[in-house]
Amino acid sequence: MFYLGIDVAKAKLDCLLLDSSTDKRKSKVVANSPAGYTTLLNWLAKQNATTAHVIMEPTGVYHEAAALALTDAGLRLSLINPAQLRNYAQGIGVKTKTDAIDSLVLARYGAAQRPAPWQPPAPFVRTLQALLARRDAVAGDLQREKNRAEKAAATDIPQRVQSSIDTSIAFLTEELEKLQQAINQHIDQHPDLRDKRELLETIPGIGERVATHFTALLTAHNFTYAEQAASYIGLIPILKESGSSVRGRPRLSKAGPAHLRKLLYMPAIVAIQHNPHIKALYDRLLQRGKSKMAALGAAMRKLVHLCFGVVKSGIPYDKNWGSNP
Repeated sequence: MFYLGIDVAKAKLDCLLLDSSTDKRKSKVVANSPAGYTTLLNWLAKQNATTAHVIMEPTGVYHEAAALALTDAGLRLSLINPAQLRNYAQGIGVKTKTDAIDSLVLARYGAAQRPAPWQPPAPFVRTLQALLARRDAVAGDLQREKNRAEKAAATDIPQRVQSSIDTSIAFLTEELEKLQQAINQHIDQHPDLRDKRELLETIPGIGERVATHFTALLTAHNFTYAEQAASYIGLIPILKESGSSVRGRPRLSKAGPAHLRKLLYMPAIVAIQHNPHIKALYDRLLQRGKSKMAALGAAMRKLVHLCFGVVKSGIPYDKNWGSNP
């Protein structure tokens, strides 16, 4: 069996082909571009490795085009959490970090762990993800300009500077509205997306923005149970206990997309007041002596579970669920 480890950079892909039966290795560096993907596929054909299992890390946006091109070509591909890969490298005694060594570690990880294949999202889901990413970027720019306007109001600045800030705020506000309209229209055009968003919005604490992001998340990823979704977002508690002397404070793994954890913070604050399931959990943890931050982390995790539950079942949120014997 062949395993192809690919270390992704903005301009290039460092590739290492490992034959797990003989431990023979061959390396190749190609451009991170459509022409480079074609070169890589042709090279694999020459090595009689067209059924190679590709292993790579998700690296910002730079891995996406390569991952889609290779899966479209029929290759089995897995995306590995960077934290898992670092732990694996440490476990096999690899301390040096270079592009070539990283590609070898990826190939060896694939041969040892045989990870599950990645399923690329459908085109309409990728469109929604792109719209959401752009909307969030514009919203961030708008907030920064508003912060500048607030500071400017407290100082004596030239009129030209004030005019520039006002113009920028007006433009970004209009662009944000257009993007939100495009997102709503895109979701309305696809019944599966529309139904998921409507189900998610029945959960107290989940507003339009969170519902839209979780519509994309739960459509793009085929989670089989709620804990998988929470783990993906990085909301699983990590315990530090050993024997009778080591008693570290539990912390969230924070291994997944940081923007989703950030997005859940305020909804969890609202939910501990207005969502009966979240409120009951939060109060119970406080009574057991947990800190407010630990209880809030659990509330965020419970929100993910509820989101998964309504989407998986197709049934709107029921505040009385679980209260009857």
